[in-house]
Amino acid sequence: MQASLSTPTPEQGAIDKITRRFVPLLIVCYFVSYLDKVNVGFAALSMNSALGITPAQFGFGAGIFFATYCIFEVPSNLALSRFGARRWLARIMITWGIVSAGTAFITGATGFYVMRSILGAAEAGFFPGIIYFLTLWFPPQYRARMIGYFMVAIPLSSLIGAPLSGLLLRLDALGLQGWQWLFILEALPAVVLGIVLLVWLTDRPDEARWLTDAERAWIASQMREEALRRDQAGVAPRGNMLRAFIDPRVLALVVIYFGTTALHQTMSFWLPQIVKGFGLSNTQTGFVTAIPYLTGAIGMVLFGRHSDRHAERKWHAAAALLLATAGFVASAVFDEPVARLASFAVASLGVFGALPVFWSLPSAFLDARTAAGGIAYINCLGALSGLFAPWLIGAIRQETGSFQGGLLSVAAMSLISLLVLLALPLAHATPRRTMQTATLQGK
Repeated sequence: MQASLSTPTPEQGAIDKITRRFVPLLIVCYFVSYLDKVNVGFAALSMNSALGITPAQFGFGAGIFFATYCIFEVPSNLALSRFGARRWLARIMITWGIVSAGTAFITGATGFYVMRSILGAAEAGFFPGIIYFLTLWFPPQYRARMIGYFMVAIPLSSLIGAPLSGLLLRLDALGLQGWQWLFILEALPAVVLGIVLLVWLTDRPDEARWLTDAERAWIASQMREEALRRDQAGVAPRGNMLRAFIDPRVLALVVIYFGTTALHQTMSFWLPQIVKGFGLSNTQTGFVTAIPYLTGAIGMVLFGRHSDRHAERKWHAAAALLLATAGFVASAVFDEPVARLASFAVASLGVFGALPVFWSLPSAFLDARTAAGGIAYINCLGALSGLFAPWLIGAIRQETGSFQGGLLSVAAMSLISLLVLLALPLAHATPRRTMQTATLQGK
């Protein structure tokens, strides 16, 4: 017994070393990535008035990021597979850090559009690139929990980044305003982390001198077994990926993710300005805006664990979307600050609770040969709501002077997503025994 405790198996040794070496660093990278993507919502508290940017212009500029992001996502992943994750992920981080810092020097709406477009192209492929990288290192039984860590980084980036951004807006020095320092100082970590990735990452297990021969052999054996299982399942015929793209269930997931992302991006880009309207200072706005993201982080963990424990996906995702929709409707109805903030806290609980459960749905009907392309397709098209929803909120606010119409419109998108989800037929659920075993192994 003592020998087994003191001497880890090749499996234990490999997983422990890989996790310690890569996972914390990649979580921090994704944290910075998301912060640089959405910090424009706080910059707008000062930037819009300083540059004369209207609500409609801000909404369009914030959302145009997603147009170029989607266009360049697939080419970026192809480049990553050719040049290696180490070099390509480092390139992405260094490039987007430089571009994000450059946003500090725009002089009007046109420059805002240009820099947001370039930022989308620069950051394209980062998250799916990490997913691809993890599949090279972690066998299937370990992948879900590792991927889940990155999703928690989304609400955490806003939970921590919101107060930080509010504080940075007070930093007027060396001829630059606070919103300019916000872009510069929050972009610098991306450049530094890009250099760290270039030095620290290893592209493949067979190149890892920090693993023992036995540990590398174990990983190789696991990957061979996975490849054998895929071969035994049969090779998908030509055109199967196209048929997956037009499968009604895949198109339904696109609609569901479109509405879910609309909620998410509306909060990311507009919540700081809504909270600022409570009569708070920029610093106070930062701390208060963080509150809904705390409930979002809790919701992500609770819904994910409960869904795993009961081996059920559809109704968990539906419950989360119902909460999110109700929260957005309430936020439009209530004018009193505490009630409106509480409504967004409920909405955040649902939005972030839905995400990890949603991303387990495609595997219910996409096989190993079509899952990767199908998931990327769902992500790409669904994320386009990040272009549409922020613009819609801004346009309606500019015409009416209120956020109410925009919030109700986004809630309507979420309701449509919920109805489509309820109508979605799922061929099968994950066996409870399998799910419980995975949960116990993951502790």
